[in-house]
Amino acid sequence: MTKQAATQRRPGSPRRPAGLAAGAIALLAAATACAAQADETAISPAGLKPIGTVDVRFQSYNIEMVEVTGGRFWKPYPRTARAFDQRDRYSARPPIDLANAQLRRLAAALSPAYLRVSGTWANATVFAEAPGQPPPGFNAVLSRAQWRGVVEFARAVDAEIVTSFAISPGSRDASGIWKPDQAQQLVEATRALGGRIVAAEFMNEPTLAATNGAPAGYDAAAYGRDFKVFRDWMRRVAPQTLILGPGSAGDPPSPSGAGLTTRDLLAASGPGVDRFSYHHYNTISPRCGGQDDPAQALSEQWLGRTDTTRATYQALRDAFEPGKPIWLTETADAACGGGLWDRTFLDTFRYLDQLGRLAKAGVQVVMHNTLAASDYGLLEETTFRPRPSYWAALLWRRLMGTIVLDAGKSAPRDLHLYAHCHPDKAGAVSLLAINTSRNTARTLSLPVSTERYILHAARLQGTMVQLNGKTLALSNDGRLPPLQARVAPPGAFRLAPTTITFLVLPNAANPACLSRRSGS
Repeated sequence: MTKQAATQRRPGSPRRPAGLAAGAIALLAAATACAAQADETAISPAGLKPIGTVDVRFQSYNIEMVEVTGGRFWKPYPRTARAFDQRDRYSARPPIDLANAQLRRLAAALSPAYLRVSGTWANATVFAEAPGQPPPGFNAVLSRAQWRGVVEFARAVDAEIVTSFAISPGSRDASGIWKPDQAQQLVEATRALGGRIVAAEFMNEPTLAATNGAPAGYDAAAYGRDFKVFRDWMRRVAPQTLILGPGSAGDPPSPSGAGLTTRDLLAASGPGVDRFSYHHYNTISPRCGGQDDPAQALSEQWLGRTDTTRATYQALRDAFEPGKPIWLTETADAACGGGLWDRTFLDTFRYLDQLGRLAKAGVQVVMHNTLAASDYGLLEETTFRPRPSYWAALLWRRLMGTIVLDAGKSAPRDLHLYAHCHPDKAGAVSLLAINTSRNTARTLSLPVSTERYILHAARLQGTMVQLNGKTLALSNDGRLPPLQARVAPPGAFRLAPTTITFLVLPNAANPACLSRRSGS
């Protein structure tokens, strides 16, 4: 283009100062650069401040009592959702094989952990020396041999046992008051078998007592009376066992004035727990009438339900048991066996985001329901093959230590960042970066080299997951594959949409992570 052509203008058009076109281009380039920088989240790992610690067994799990005894439990969904019949929501199953070598190997990889053996069925399960028909007032029998299996499993996988006790009519005297004789048999049998119960809740979910095995008309006053019997008995016969409570579920964010609320239960029972426990599910599964859309599974509204429930119970803790550590002793995406997408990669976002949120908020322990039963199990219940969230749990166990760091709040809304000291490498920081956007990449800027572990799936509602581009699967003999990092130099790092990335920064030199091993 000639100079004359470049400076020609249409008749009547306003005369522009020379050089404006070039200036406009420069301004546009600057604006584009600013936009790119605004989308880039910079992390200075050495400056991340510690904000708390979590229990070394922070990530834990449940094996429901009905799994141990055998019985009718939530039936896994058929391959096609259209074949699901809500009226057919239970299926009979034999006791879980706790001696299975693959199950033990995969559970041990998540250790140290707490193993909670409880659930709705535990409220009406009687302990007996031998299997048989349950006596009046009970619905199931836990034999000594089955409990020996629990004790031996816990020992083999480095798990500490947590449980609750029967509170059904068979566990009560003629006046309807709870008797500790059944619970004492279980405690004594555990000791005789060389194990221990490290913590116990009085019962499972007292807020739902009307449907959880309690006598008809059971109210807050009855709970308060029974809890005091339980507390005094525990202090006398098992003083080393932590008392957990109340283990509630289903409380609204504010008092509703109806039903058994945790506030009423705590007011009636008075103080007496060592750890304040509660349960949380984002929703209920279609088995119990839930009708949730998987399109919402990555939204803040969905993921933030963890915070809403935690805040409700934290306020009750502050009012009735101030200063007591908080444990979430039962949780998953959907109650009643898990939702339609809970066994897929889509629920892995919630699983890890929940751990990150709760660790940051000071919750000490999170027990996933379940290890290997129905659709919310980390493992498939018949083959014990890992589901996507198991691989995520394994990476959390290996990379996220007990010292929690403040990752800041400057990231975009759909980029969730959590930081911990590495459990084994002095001074090292581990970041968890969850990009929940379905179509927008995000960028992290890091001043040191990183070891990257990127989880991705071809289908969000698929059961296969890739780590750094390689599909994760057990070997032919049931062994775990190596979880190999991809090393990258300092600089900008692109987080693709709907990916989960763990980043280890071995040269972070964070002072909080230098003081001691942060996994112990």
